[in-house]
Amino acid sequence: MQSWQIKALEVEDTALRHLDGYVHDHALYFLIGIIYLLLALLIWILCGGLRRKGGKSLSHVRPAIIIHLSGPPPPPEPFNPFPVLHDPPDCDYDCDDVDRD
Repeated sequence: MQSWQIKALEVEDTALRHLDGYVHDHALYFLIGIIYLLLALLIWILCGGLRRKGGKSLSHVRPAIIIHLSGPPPPPEPFNPFPVLHDPPDCDYDCDDVDRD
């Protein structure tokens, strides 16, 4: 390694040690600061911060979904609040009233 690479690694190591000590001592303030920075970045992106400014604007084609319906829908069945009671289905397992051969 060359001397400037060694010096760069030493500076990086020193900076990371100081950052690690700060995070260890002031974790809550560091976390709150990161959250505020991320919220500011999110607001900037949602407000159009990543859009291109000026120049030729390309025409954008918006996607469309077309659903072809074959005809009018069938009328709904009338609602009966008191439906007709049906006989229970025949059961062929564990029924007491069924005679087995």
